[in-house]
Amino acid sequence: MKFYNLLIKYRLWAGIASLVIGLLLQFAGLGDIWAAIIFYTLAVIAIFTHFFIGPLRLVQEPMENGDVETVVKIIDSIWFPKLLFKPIRSSYYTLKGNIALANKDFDLAEKHLKESAKVGSKLAENEGSTKVQLGMVSLQKGNFKDSEKYLREALRLTIDNESKAMALLGMVQIYMNKSDIRASKDFLKRAKSCKSKNDQVVTQIKDLEKHLARVPG
Repeated sequence: MKFYNLLIKYRLWAGIASLVIGLLLQFAGLGDIWAAIIFYTLAVIAIFTHFFIGPLRLVQEPMENGDVETVVKIIDSIWFPKLLFKPIRSSYYTLKGNIALANKDFDLAEKHLKESAKVGSKLAENEGSTKVQLGMVSLQKGNFKDSEKYLREALRLTIDNESKAMALLGMVQIYMNKSDIRASKDFLKRAKSCKSKNDQVVTQIKDLEKHLARVPG
């Protein structure tokens, strides 16, 4: 696994080196054309995969370790994101959006997440998670109309229970803003039924339960 990660990290330079070796073999009289073709083939594979697949596989370990700085370095090493295959490009923009969210840069987060949604994903669950994030960003910006639109779209898609709980809590806040307490309590009940294990979500549910218990409706 470590060797594979090193290969991904340095494959562009390995591809360039293979190309140079191929040229030397072909034109400097250091070998025959068939040996050069082998190195040309390795160069094409390495350079192609670097630009069209990218190094996103490398972010898994630093993300699990909470090493945001390394994740940012890996993402910033992608020079031409529009060359990435669509599912990978969608993940790229989602990661950029998540980093912007962590930095509380909601405008930038919204920009990247919209790019991810525009690219689309073959997995409905990934698309749903992006919609949830867009809904929460719009909510943070006080744009309740767009937030409701994104969250309703997410709830119509296949999403995991954690994302569903977040989407439903967003709907609670939207309907509290509309002073529709009955709908808020209904969304809160549905959020609680997701049985989230996320500490922040659990705390938010308890706080909203206490608040709505004191509100008639």
